[in-house]
Amino acid sequence: MNIAEKIYETVKTLPEQTACEVLHFAENLKAKQVEEESIRRESALATLAKYRGRVKAEKFVREDCYDR
Repeated sequence: MNIAEKIYETVKTLPEQTACEVLHFAENLKAKQVEEESIRRESALATLAKYRGRVKAEKFVREDCYDR
């Protein structure tokens, strides 16, 4: 039995109001996770933006690497 099934089995025996609170709690956790992921992504993009244009990109041939 996975976690979702365990949660379902536990929640289905609760009163409707309490089950609703559990649902709201789970939805809030999911929203928080999405928000944190967005913040992490924006932070990573901001870090990359600081270095934009500072590195000259060159084509890389993998076989040439082995000859060195």
